[in-house]
Amino acid sequence: MADRAVVARLLGALQPRAVRLTAAIAAGILVCVSFPPFGWWPASFVAFGLLAWLLTRPATTTVGGFGYGFLFGLAFYVPLLPWISGFVGAVPWLALSAMEALFPAVFGLLAVVVRRLPGWPVWFACLWVLGEWLKSTVPFGGFPWGLVGYAQDDGPLLVVAHFGGVPLVSFAVALIGFGLAAIVMEAVRWWQTDHHSGRVDLPAILVPGAGVALVLVVVALATPFVRQSAVGAADDSATTVAAVQGNVPRLGLDFNAQRRAVLDNHVRETMRLAEDVRAGRAPQPAVVVWPENSSDIDPIVNQDAADQIAGAADAIAAPILVGAVVAAPGYTPQDPEATNTVIVWDQATGPGERHDKKIVQPFGEYLPWRSFFRKLSSFADRAGYFVPGSGNGVVHAAGIPIGVTTCWEVIFDRAARESVLNGAQFLAVPTNNATFDESMSAQLLSFARLRAVEHDRFVVVAGTVGISAVIGPDGRELGRTDFFTPAYLDSQIRLKSSLTPATRWGPVVQGVIVIAGVGGFVWAMLHNGPLADKFARRRHEAPAAEKSTTKE
Repeated sequence: MADRAVVARLLGALQPRAVRLTAAIAAGILVCVSFPPFGWWPASFVAFGLLAWLLTRPATTTVGGFGYGFLFGLAFYVPLLPWISGFVGAVPWLALSAMEALFPAVFGLLAVVVRRLPGWPVWFACLWVLGEWLKSTVPFGGFPWGLVGYAQDDGPLLVVAHFGGVPLVSFAVALIGFGLAAIVMEAVRWWQTDHHSGRVDLPAILVPGAGVALVLVVVALATPFVRQSAVGAADDSATTVAAVQGNVPRLGLDFNAQRRAVLDNHVRETMRLAEDVRAGRAPQPAVVVWPENSSDIDPIVNQDAADQIAGAADAIAAPILVGAVVAAPGYTPQDPEATNTVIVWDQATGPGERHDKKIVQPFGEYLPWRSFFRKLSSFADRAGYFVPGSGNGVVHAAGIPIGVTTCWEVIFDRAARESVLNGAQFLAVPTNNATFDESMSAQLLSFARLRAVEHDRFVVVAGTVGISAVIGPDGRELGRTDFFTPAYLDSQIRLKSSLTPATRWGPVVQGVIVIAGVGGFVWAMLHNGPLADKFARRRHEAPAAEKSTTKE
């Protein structure tokens, strides 16, 4: 009987909300399919439209906004991140998805508070960027995977990244979705209530309409300019860069159990490139980029690995950027600390400059609270012992300043920006996707495409198993490899030195949007929320108290 009562109460609570619950789930799925491998970028606009309808319903409370946002987040992240479960199990995958769903849940709560403000679609868009900033910051340094701006790598809004980076693209996507929803909802309301009288609530249409129109004008004006940037200016010198994808014996967390085989594969593919260069089938590269973890054998202390790499560099007659695992100064067998390093291996002088990965991945490259998480999962001990490095994100090879953002680093705005501000003339993204799958690799490639437009730089992505690519400053792929196959890319690029507005002012743009979102929330609390009622009572009580004092 007790179970029946619980079920009856649950059904009684869910049935009136069935349509809204369905809309929340549908919105989350739509955002997910806007990302690779689907790439249906317009779906994000529809998703934000559904969210707007949900969160502006008078029946939706702040608690309801939190709940709908959380459900939306689950429907978004669970199908977006299944590549995690393939190698670390379902529990970490679902736990991460649930944690990330908290950020759209917070957005939903805040959106309900500000929905009565004039021009609410603008405030909604600001609050969405606020939520993305939070998820990119906390916990453990943040998890920017799934920022909606990244889903626009194949859409017209990609050019917006040139002016404000990924946060501005996310803002534009949200503003269009919320703005169009506001116009549609106002049109429906007008038809149901005011069309007989001819009265129109112009502000309810003009503000979201102006927001949508502004984004479209920026896109129309910026697209030809960004497309032209791929051609380069007259003073942009050209060079040839190669990316080598050697492949690994097998996918999975134990791919590096055959470390020598991985190194041999990259040496072999570089030798094939060298043969093609000598035969005239490929141009001579100035620089060759190997992937992250292409040598998990430390070539600084292992002479055999060093000889293999030196032989490859000599054969191709060019320096190689080698992704290697290098023992850190504090290394001990009990605490095997290491750095994820990219070493410039010159064909004449051997190992030189290096970039030690500065942003290391929690729960993968290192494990926070290792002693605690070891008790929860047998996968805990499979996390690495990597420590973050230092430096300015730039190495020099063949006289070229090269910005390096190793795999996980490319997701974070500050990594590529630091490299470009320190003089990088193109960006290299050595990555290792051998522990995951093709969907994850395709999503990572979309991040690199945003970086190319954001900083007006050619980007060379080199993956152990793919997808490797050479990307132009307009975000177009000049060449790419298939997944899980040995291959190389050998392309001419231009070395660029100009700085985009996003490079100069990206953090300021994001900061303004975030502050505007916080300001809108405070404004709504003071004028429309419980605090407004409290202040109103105080204002009424103050004159009464003064009169009482005067009479006494």
